[in-house]
Amino acid sequence: PFYSNSARVLADEWIPIRPGTDTPMLLAMGYVLITEDNPVSNPLIDWDFMNRCTIGFDKTSLPEGADPEENYKDYVLGLDKNGKLAPEGHKNYPAKTPEWASEICGVTPEKIRSFAIELGRTNPVSFMESDASARINNAQSIGQAFVAIGAMIGSIGVSGGGIGRTRHGTAGNDGTNLIVFGKNGTILEPAENPVKTKINNNEIWDAVLTGKYTAGVGPKTDVNIQMVYHTKGSRLQTTVGQAKGIEAMRKVEFALCQDFHLTTGARYSDVVLPVTTQWERDGYLATPNREAAFWASRVIEPLFEAKDDSWIDEQLGLRLGVYDPNNLEISLKQQNFNRIAGTTVVKADGEATELLVSITEADLAELGVEGEPQTGLIPILEFKNAGAYQLPRKEGDNYTYIGLKSFREDPVANPVKTESGLIELHSKALADTVSAFGWTTIRPIPAYIPPERGYEATFSDWQKKVKGPYPLQMYNKHYFRRSHSEFDNVLQLREAFPQEFTMNPIDAEARGIKNGDMVKITSSEGSAIRPVLVSDRIMPGVTSLPHGAWTEFDESLGVDKAGSDNYLEAGVPTVEGHSGFNSQIVQVEKWNGPRLMPDAQWPQRIPLKEA
Repeated sequence: PFYSNSARVLADEWIPIRPGTDTPMLLAMGYVLITEDNPVSNPLIDWDFMNRCTIGFDKTSLPEGADPEENYKDYVLGLDKNGKLAPEGHKNYPAKTPEWASEICGVTPEKIRSFAIELGRTNPVSFMESDASARINNAQSIGQAFVAIGAMIGSIGVSGGGIGRTRHGTAGNDGTNLIVFGKNGTILEPAENPVKTKINNNEIWDAVLTGKYTAGVGPKTDVNIQMVYHTKGSRLQTTVGQAKGIEAMRKVEFALCQDFHLTTGARYSDVVLPVTTQWERDGYLATPNREAAFWASRVIEPLFEAKDDSWIDEQLGLRLGVYDPNNLEISLKQQNFNRIAGTTVVKADGEATELLVSITEADLAELGVEGEPQTGLIPILEFKNAGAYQLPRKEGDNYTYIGLKSFREDPVANPVKTESGLIELHSKALADTVSAFGWTTIRPIPAYIPPERGYEATFSDWQKKVKGPYPLQMYNKHYFRRSHSEFDNVLQLREAFPQEFTMNPIDAEARGIKNGDMVKITSSEGSAIRPVLVSDRIMPGVTSLPHGAWTEFDESLGVDKAGSDNYLEAGVPTVEGHSGFNSQIVQVEKWNGPRLMPDAQWPQRIPLKEA
């Protein structure tokens, strides 16, 4: 919905679409491919792949005993079991035409049609998606709908093609890791937790407040939570339903937090244990993709009383009698060394492996660790000083990975991990799995379920298109100022990237709002105030609030002044319990109260008198 800088620089075309409406567009693209395909004069569908590698496309390819109407083709075309157009009220009604989808997603029918045809005529296509489209309530169908398009256009298992997600280490570079760290050599085994209760993120704060949670199908289960322990993350800040979370923190008998900043979770805790940052720890190892390894070294000694999370864990275990004081854990420095010493790299033949680092007795002494000399590709201190190792690549090497290539070539001999061994456009296992969670019942095909708090929910009467009390959609985006919620304490980043609420000029003018005004954003959960960026780079009817601002709730004004997205978000458990970060509806009005100071002038959260 937003014309991002990435789209401006890299994209040939930007197709604006409303948040949470990718599934209708994908279904309409399927409609176009099916109705426009002609194997002779206009081949759009890879029928060889569909016939050999998928199940559930039409009624002839359904698993035994399946409802004949539960197939992808008839659902998309809006047909009943007799192949006739289904009447209104039928589960396959209406046909998923571009016109039907356009009313929901905001993409014109002409663009849906032309995009689908372009995909069908282009070979190969790398058909990728981001996680944002699935970070909505009732999102389960999007993955199946996405795979259906990738299968029909034949993008699976071919060089230059592929389907998948564009994030983290798997973005266009999936496959077995070519560099693998060794084991850390830890002594202690994780203690068994006698508490087996698992509560979904969307229900955790309600569980504290009401004493009830969903354990599966049937009545809710009783639970009595009297302590909240925040560790190794910013749960209160990064979980939907933050307004209820603050209320829950105030309700419990005791709240404990481990953090290196006075984050939102720390602010509402009774006790905060200061922990080290990555700059104060004995190394940090990561493989950001399959062919690179990173080794970050300690920059400074730990400040004040800060301790590593692992040290705190061990000390709590000792004091609670979980661990034996005569059997202490090896240091984090030794653990990281063990992993590096055992790191292997795939050789040029693409199969055998060899050690990455060479180690001498002098290296062991300089690093202050225990180990044995060994021979590898590069000296260990070279890796340490460089901080990174990139496996050399060249065209035609043996490291190329084509996802599902062997499956495409022989799906019987190389099945995928589904019940049928094929790509399931009809999946009873998926429907049964979702139903067992106790929130949502879905069909075995990618049938569209309007997201709770999605576009349709902005209307009090969808048929007559009468807007409701929360007429605008709101989604959150990751922002240059922060990594999730990290770095919000950095004044320079606050100055460079203010926490602005973005809305379209059409929506702003209708509310008497101008660029730079203070606005009040209200959802069912609460209100926040922020300066507004009025921009035609965002779709009409859609607004955006960057993710991760540290909450500053003003008790006297009854608003969050920082603009925390999760303060306005609701915890709505659907399907498998994922978080619907991009499913929120709001109302926006001009704020006539006191204007906020620029973010860079807010005091930093540093809990030291000397600071």
